[in-house]
Amino acid sequence: MAIGIEKNGDDTALVNRKRNSFQIGGAIIEPGSQATVEFPLSLLSDHTQMNLTVKVIHGRYDGPILIVNSAIHGDEINGVEIIRRLLGHRSLKRMRGTLIAVPIVNVYGFLSGSRYLPDRRDLNRSFPGSDKGSLASRLAYIFLNEIVSKATHGIDLHTGAIHRSNFPQIRGHLANSCVNQMAHAFGVPVILNAAFREGSLRKSAHDSGIPYIVFEGGEALRFDETTIRAGFNGILNTMRALNMINPKRYPKQLGETIIARSSAWVRASEGGIFRSQVKLGQRIKANSVLALIADPFGQGEVPVSFKRDGVIIGQTNLPRVNQGDGLYNIALVDDPDAAAEAVDVFLDDWEAEES
Repeated sequence: MAIGIEKNGDDTALVNRKRNSFQIGGAIIEPGSQATVEFPLSLLSDHTQMNLTVKVIHGRYDGPILIVNSAIHGDEINGVEIIRRLLGHRSLKRMRGTLIAVPIVNVYGFLSGSRYLPDRRDLNRSFPGSDKGSLASRLAYIFLNEIVSKATHGIDLHTGAIHRSNFPQIRGHLANSCVNQMAHAFGVPVILNAAFREGSLRKSAHDSGIPYIVFEGGEALRFDETTIRAGFNGILNTMRALNMINPKRYPKQLGETIIARSSAWVRASEGGIFRSQVKLGQRIKANSVLALIADPFGQGEVPVSFKRDGVIIGQTNLPRVNQGDGLYNIALVDDPDAAAEAVDVFLDDWEAEES
């Protein structure tokens, strides 16, 4: 599959010809070279200078300009390792187009191990931002206007929240044909057709005509090797589909992909000690027992169930829960059996690769 550039609604053919230099943040990067560019953000209260660091690899020949970013939430660190591995991959030496890599967008939250910025705002609810707004708004404005605006395609790397794991999945607005193709090319078994959230990077990029997909997997503040491998290979798969790297030289077999049109949360009906009976990626049947919530004294337990078939794409890792806490995120798919088979093939591939 080859994906064309679709920016502002136009399809542009990729041509193998010598290209112009790439300019970003005052830096001029010649074809066949790379550079690290620093964007000054602000001074902290002790006058420590905070910068947003961007790595740009500018290929010798024309092609897409792909941005890959992570840690918009500062505690979501799997994407940092994914990008580190990506930047060391040999395929980038012969890459067509341009790769913009931003491993840590929310540098404030990353340093403190927090999802948020020091002003307690969520960066992924602060786009498109303002150059005269709050700390989060200013960072969103700089990132969107100085960096993301240079791209033709984008991949945003996320994880689950703290104490909550997500099964590797892609989220995107599948009505956009380019997003749809990128999502399928990535090569994970579950794609969630996700509505836009106001203030998110994905929504602002869409408004600017830049197709963006979101990769979710793992848990905040923890490395998850399966998620990291899936994300790393998924980016390479997408770059192959975009004709940025040679698909024949670095082949990767893709398994079946299942589209979920929506998802739903299963919440605790009461507080207590939570014991899960299922696992991430598992296919569940309607009204089957997913977990038990017991009181600490062993005098009773309440079963947890869900009224529809689906696949578990998110799960809490805490054994202590309060009433109303989210326990599971269930992907609602047309064919749960096919989804379960796709997940099994995916996991079998990683187990074979890790052995």
